[in-house]
Amino acid sequence: MTTLSRYGGAALTVVAATFAAACGGTTEADTTAADTPETTTSAAASEVATAQPRLALTYDGGVLVVEEEELTVVDDFALDGFNRLSPAGDGRHVLISTEGGFRVLDTGSWTEAHGDHGHHYTGAPTLTDLTFAAEKPGHVVPHAGVTALFDDGTGRIDVFDPADLASATDLPDLDSRALPEAHHGVAVPMPDGGMLVTLGDSEDRTGVALLDENGTEITRTEQCPGVHGETVAADGVVAFGCEDGMVIFRDGTFTKAPVPDPYGRIGNQAGSEDSPVVLGDYKTDPDAELERPERVALVDTRTASVRLVDLGTSYTFRSLGRGPAGEALVLGTDGNLHVIDPDSGEIVRRIEVLEPWTEPDEWQAPRPALEVRGDTAFVTDPATDSLYAVDVTSGEIRSAELPHTPNEISGVA
Repeated sequence: MTTLSRYGGAALTVVAATFAAACGGTTEADTTAADTPETTTSAAASEVATAQPRLALTYDGGVLVVEEEELTVVDDFALDGFNRLSPAGDGRHVLISTEGGFRVLDTGSWTEAHGDHGHHYTGAPTLTDLTFAAEKPGHVVPHAGVTALFDDGTGRIDVFDPADLASATDLPDLDSRALPEAHHGVAVPMPDGGMLVTLGDSEDRTGVALLDENGTEITRTEQCPGVHGETVAADGVVAFGCEDGMVIFRDGTFTKAPVPDPYGRIGNQAGSEDSPVVLGDYKTDPDAELERPERVALVDTRTASVRLVDLGTSYTFRSLGRGPAGEALVLGTDGNLHVIDPDSGEIVRRIEVLEPWTEPDEWQAPRPALEVRGDTAFVTDPATDSLYAVDVTSGEIRSAELPHTPNEISGVA
């Protein structure tokens, strides 16, 4: 375990401003807000006895909204381009990274807390006209009650309260910050109003900095070459993937978790608030155009140690998830859902879900994808245009055919 220096390099200068997106003409973001409120709210929402959560799935030319329990298609929205999905953070909306920014999809199903219970509502899904403007929309990170949007094209970070999306007639107020250099990065809001942001430019990414609520740098690490992706583990720990391991942020301090290989890239991560161990992919060939790894990394954030687990099969960046008790889940190209004990690294169970498949050469091309919601692991199968729901505990599987070939899948959070 290596504890990193509190200070290093030139301090990051960040320009911060609070924008009222509801006020006409105040920001670039609000220029894309809807002018027709009737198209931006779920019509005729009704209270129902139990929660009826929904999923969003992209296909070439649109987005499907699917009911989780019955696996029925609730609605189908046409939308051109290669679209990506992220939970907005309010348990209702999904943000679609598309041309012009992050467009708001209302899944039309949500729960409102009321003391010791909740009230559940459903209505018609809506692909709203609300778009958070971005030149090149990147990572979306809900954390500490707010959601951060990263624009890779400009280095701008927009932070908003996802609860404000419920009004749906205008975009929420934005707290926006501009990093010195645009890059493919990520920002994680902190409970005290501060923020963790990646360091980099168009050529290179080197580490992570902690900013206070005013955008002033407090500390940084530049020991995370090629920094990519983030996740949150137990006790509020935040982890970032590097080309030589992982950087862990705990209690104001950065710590490096090294790997045994000179190049050991952990570029995609899956964390769980029920586990101090982070699941990550693991690649060792810096020159490969397409590496098909067969090992995954389990990073213990308490000790900054890395355990490598050999699956005996390859997987992709859409194969990682966490189970209801923090189990590490990996969807292999052998068609199995591999269930791993995160503490011991033992593969405790393999659930056969799909026929064996091969990762496509292009990363944008459809391939089986994993999305875990509570006790259920949802798996897409582009080969058969199917969606599977796997009970992680019992292994029971439900399935349904889809009207289009699925690509990305997301729930709400």
